[in-house]
Amino acid sequence: MNIGMDGMILMGAFFGVFGSYLFTSAWGGVGLVLLMGLLVGLFFALFVVKFRSDEFIIGCALNTFALGLTTYLSRSVFGTSGAKGFPSLPTVDLPLLDKIPFLGAVLNGHSLFVYLTWLFVLVLWVFIYKTPYGFWLRASGEKPETLRTAGIEPEKMKWLASILCGVLCALAGAHLSLGYLNGTFAENMSNSRGYIAFACVIFGAANPAKAYLAALMFGFFDAIGLRLQDYVSSDLTGIIPYAITIIMMVYVVVNAQRRRRHAAQQQLSRRARS
Repeated sequence: MNIGMDGMILMGAFFGVFGSYLFTSAWGGVGLVLLMGLLVGLFFALFVVKFRSDEFIIGCALNTFALGLTTYLSRSVFGTSGAKGFPSLPTVDLPLLDKIPFLGAVLNGHSLFVYLTWLFVLVLWVFIYKTPYGFWLRASGEKPETLRTAGIEPEKMKWLASILCGVLCALAGAHLSLGYLNGTFAENMSNSRGYIAFACVIFGAANPAKAYLAALMFGFFDAIGLRLQDYVSSDLTGIIPYAITIIMMVYVVVNAQRRRRHAAQQQLSRRARS
């Protein structure tokens, strides 16, 4: 599991704005982000897969490195710890949605990345559950020795997983800075979203569709927190998504323990009958 996703998102957010500034185009920023995500994914895999370093330590180091690097580069390039007003991603208005009360306002007017996410989820689900490569990818984490016995190197699949993680997290950061905040970068603007993404993966049992639903739930509670800021201190509303994260993780742990107890009871019952 990669807990360095927060750092990947943060670097994607910075290099998206930097590329937009450099090429005077948001799509130039997206191109730079894709390259950066590829390199960061390779960097993570180099230490975790090649050198067999502890993935949690490398993930923590990556998050710390990303915060320091983006802060330093932002102050060096823009003269401040933040920057705004650069070319941003265009918003998309779907004509049919305008006619639907309430949902039209909720689902319309977002950056292209929001709508591409629906396609990404479908493509990833098909890739993971309906192709041999997806089966090998899952087996490389769950049963690597079995995969090796079949003549397939699990290390190659781990490299692939790390690269995909780096690219997708970087694109998430690009959406944050170029789409959601309209060409704006601020120090530590990922704001621990990578850890929430990590929780979504665990809650969704590494299933893209379930993880996406978990992310929607987090987004819903985050939006509620923003609405409540008119009535309650932002210090209190800001903890809502993270409180939900803790509740979800407790649920996952309790549910896993319940399944293990149930499996143990079934095994004892079979032994008693035999």
